[in-house]
Amino acid sequence: MYRSRDGWGPPTVWAMRIGMVCGYSLTIPGGVQGQVLGLARALRAHGHDVRVLGPCDGAPPDGGIIPLGNTLPVEANGSIAALAPDPAAQLRTIRALRDERFDVVNVHEPLTPGPCVTTLVVEEAPLVGTFHAAGTSSSYRWMGAPLRRIANRLTARVAVSRDARTLAASTIHGHYEVLFNGVDVERFAKASPWPTTRPTILFIGRHEPRKGLAQLLSAVSGLRDDVAVWVASDGPQTDELRQRFGGDARIEWLGRIPDAEKEARLAGADLFCAPSLGGESFGVVLLEAMAAGTAVVASDLPGYRTAARPDREALLTPPGDVEALRRAIATVLARPALGADLVGAGELRAASFSMDRLAERYLELFERSVRTRPRPAGSP
Repeated sequence: MYRSRDGWGPPTVWAMRIGMVCGYSLTIPGGVQGQVLGLARALRAHGHDVRVLGPCDGAPPDGGIIPLGNTLPVEANGSIAALAPDPAAQLRTIRALRDERFDVVNVHEPLTPGPCVTTLVVEEAPLVGTFHAAGTSSSYRWMGAPLRRIANRLTARVAVSRDARTLAASTIHGHYEVLFNGVDVERFAKASPWPTTRPTILFIGRHEPRKGLAQLLSAVSGLRDDVAVWVASDGPQTDELRQRFGGDARIEWLGRIPDAEKEARLAGADLFCAPSLGGESFGVVLLEAMAAGTAVVASDLPGYRTAARPDREALLTPPGDVEALRRAIATVLARPALGADLVGAGELRAASFSMDRLAERYLELFERSVRTRPRPAGSP
């Protein structure tokens, strides 16, 4: 049960027991994982009891996490996802759902193999699914009918962007409420800047083709000699790119960095660059840079336009166009007034996507689901 202001039960929810399920490893940085953990913290700040269920390859990165075991690397849509499809993880998921007795369960990327699909099959509490993927999905395309049957168990469906809604609705159908991703504005705004003595460009993202790091490093080769380039994270392209561009002393390869360093680097850089080639449903990392007070140059992708409007909060360039990317970076670094305008507009834009506001929207949806308490379609 859940406590209301008038006692136990509806109509006004005072404190709910909320489960959040993530199919990706919570110890590996990623957009979905970041949203799950950030939203969980914001919901707790509103006075709710929140547990996050997800695989962990190491110590859980936050409190309130129920680890479901280790993951396996699985190739999916041009990237590598760390998933837990093994039977042991599913048994842990079933046991946790049974023991915790949630009032509502929010499943992120609900059709991801492993704990997410298991939750949809076995959980009887109201289920709210949050869909993140955009662009194309081979699994959606080839398994549309079976996935539709599983998705019918959802009480409500959320998409994090219009592109995410288009992908899900075109293949598994259904109605989706668009709730854009959020950012912990205060945490990034208060970060102490990482020291640097040169005009500094920051890249954060997995080193794989679709993230466009190769294009960024090619663009950097034509920039002035006094710039510094911070390259965070790693991935399947790391060794190749370090061989190609390792002779450029301006580039510092950081590897994976903890959240506190990420926040400090964002605050210390003069420019954040997100040169992705596609497959981005939403630009959370752009909002994080804006919240930290950093100018943004990014690819002109529909998902990124949701977060940053062209020539207002960021300069956006055609994906894969190295020369256009070089010109945009050089322009921002050469014109401090333009950089200041982008920063000022970006800070306002980030505030409108605060995680606290997003938590309030989710709570409205959770409360409505709990109040009506419909049994998911497909329940026995």
